[in-house]
Amino acid sequence: MLGLTAQAQAQAPDLAHLNLAEADALPAQKNRELQAARRAVESAAAATLSAGQQPNPSLSVSTVNISPSRGIGSGGLRDKTVDSTIRLDQLIERGNKRDLRLSAAKRLEAASSEDLADVLRQQRLALRSSYYDLLLTQDRLAISSDTTDLYQQSLRAADLRLKAGDIAASDVARIRVDAQRAQNDTRAAEAERRRAQFALAYLIGAELHADQLKATDAWPAPQALEAVDADALIERRPDVRAARARIEAAGAARELARSLRTRDVSVGVQYERFPDNFGNSANSYGVALSIPIFTRYYYEGEIAQAESAYDSATDNLERTRAVARAEIARARSDVAAAAERLARYRDSMLEEAKKSADSAEFAYKNGAIGVMDLLDARRTLRAIQLDAAAAQADHARALAAWQFGIAKGGE
Repeated sequence: MLGLTAQAQAQAPDLAHLNLAEADALPAQKNRELQAARRAVESAAAATLSAGQQPNPSLSVSTVNISPSRGIGSGGLRDKTVDSTIRLDQLIERGNKRDLRLSAAKRLEAASSEDLADVLRQQRLALRSSYYDLLLTQDRLAISSDTTDLYQQSLRAADLRLKAGDIAASDVARIRVDAQRAQNDTRAAEAERRRAQFALAYLIGAELHADQLKATDAWPAPQALEAVDADALIERRPDVRAARARIEAAGAARELARSLRTRDVSVGVQYERFPDNFGNSANSYGVALSIPIFTRYYYEGEIAQAESAYDSATDNLERTRAVARAEIARARSDVAAAAERLARYRDSMLEEAKKSADSAEFAYKNGAIGVMDLLDARRTLRAIQLDAAAAQADHARALAAWQFGIAKGGE
């Protein structure tokens, strides 16, 4: 169910060169939300074990008829003139209560297992998003660093031209301002990358080595989405399966509440011994039957509560289906929109911005344009590059949301 390969389990990944396949296997091993979900499954299994047990008998031993005036007699314990009783009682459940209780517990255990599969699905989706966030911050940092280097080169060249009297001091000041702004942007990009590293590290249980994390995979390529049967996909999702299991559990619990009106009985057997002062014993045996009498209360509250719980479980299933349907439809729409946006950047905008910036650089070096036109062209190119990187990330996240939205578990 967890989709782990033996190689992924046996080898620790290189965090400094972490690919998506390696990162994908780590939540099943170290993710804290998954650990909590596993504990819930263990707890549900323990509840199932408890639900299937029959009531234990009870043993009672009593000594009565101790007379202050006559004492308790001389000799050993067998010679004491007291009434000693040993009694064994057993509650007998009727109305199929044990089977109903066990059925409800088994369905809740199944629901917990589906919850575990859904948590794995959600955590793997969160990991994909965090991985792409880290990849985006790395791209942004690279773009900002390249821009900073370009401005530093331009600033050094401008200082030389200023000394030679070939450029105005105001133009050098403008270049210096943009160079400092680029440095600030680079520092901000470094902080964003650090935050992305911490977010990804938490999901894979590697907080102590967050600063080593580096995403190495390429961005996923745009792809045509296959036609799917949304209703069939929704029914196989683990959150929907868990909701169905809880309806079945609520149904069994409702029948269990109704069975409370079937009276349980308690039967008992006892042995009683009473020796007198003359050494004679009067031993006797007895049986008992205890039946509750419903004179004031007929378990209306428990039955009404179970009916309400069943209705709530039914409502929750419909709500879960609606959420799943909306997630799938939204993910498909987001993938299509992100792919179109990405295509415009890759097919024309990036190339045109690069040509414009190169032309501006050439024209400035040859004195055809002023420094403001050059700086505008550089800013435009940098903005387009950053927007294109964001479009890559948006497409990758939308594609992951689609893939895990239609997944039937953690695969």
